[in-house]
Amino acid sequence: MLRVTMEGLDHHALTSDGEPLTEATEFLSALKVRGLSPRTVRAYAYDLLIFYRWMRASNRTLRELASADLLNFIAAQRATGAAPKSINRQLSTARLLYRFWMESDLGSGPGVSLPGPYYKGPGRDHYLGIHKLSRRGARKLRVVEPRKLVEPLTPEQVRSFLRSLSRYRDLAIVHFMLLCGLRSREVLQLNLGDIVFGDSQVRVPGKGDRDRALPLPDVLGHALRQYQQLERPRRCSEPRLFVVLQGEQRGRPMTTAGLRSLFRHRRRRGVLAMANPHRFRHTFGADMARAGVRLPILQQMMGHADLKTTLLYVRLSMADVAEEFHRATSKIARRYRR
Repeated sequence: MLRVTMEGLDHHALTSDGEPLTEATEFLSALKVRGLSPRTVRAYAYDLLIFYRWMRASNRTLRELASADLLNFIAAQRATGAAPKSINRQLSTARLLYRFWMESDLGSGPGVSLPGPYYKGPGRDHYLGIHKLSRRGARKLRVVEPRKLVEPLTPEQVRSFLRSLSRYRDLAIVHFMLLCGLRSREVLQLNLGDIVFGDSQVRVPGKGDRDRALPLPDVLGHALRQYQQLERPRRCSEPRLFVVLQGEQRGRPMTTAGLRSLFRHRRRRGVLAMANPHRFRHTFGADMARAGVRLPILQQMMGHADLKTTLLYVRLSMADVAEEFHRATSKIARRYRR
């Protein structure tokens, strides 16, 4: 069995006998030197873990890999029930590892079915019509990912969830996602000094060390003041903004598990079956788009490196489509009414 260990911020890939896998370990070290975050390096490490387990089960080594072997890897991952998005990420990691050691690309060759090189056609991108599409040669092997439509929460659902909260801390956490579009990890990483009440701003430690500043809504500022004055332990010296309020861990930083329980307990109580941090962040993106916020500004507010990621958040929901459809059909019906 292969495993990944951590010493400080360094990741090490080991065999079942405890012997280091030099190929994987040096690749992870190179990622760390490039300045990738520990979370990103850890994600690469676990992708490599899955890939090396498959190579061992298939009696393959990195130097012996052929392009067609990736199809066998895809089939093995599909058999385990892995999601297409996860498989594509693992394929990307495997190709980077191969290029790191072999100085050549893996993914095209005999026995591999690839997407058509000009599948988007000539012209401009179909989202904004701004960028010209360049013709590409052979594309990389990927699994088709189904396009999932994430429905934003309705105002009634949001109000129902907010009414179920009994602490100012929890109210502030949800408002950070709903009114500022923060990721759950960004909420947990907020420090006391990141809240600037005088300027009504919050400094957000973003993904990939891309920090950003956002306006602090009045309702959120009020919840934060009440939380700090009434709920946060007075002798707490922890710099993190959100801490545990009761039990043996009182005053310690709030954990990911603790944040998830805030939503999970309400799902069990039937408050909102779709309640999760990402759904509130998605609702923020949809609300901003409906309000007419320009995409470049929304991209900065949500902390996205690529505008295409922002577009995934602002695609019309079925409720939006139905509303526009009924508005249009009512006008058409009046036009043809006798």
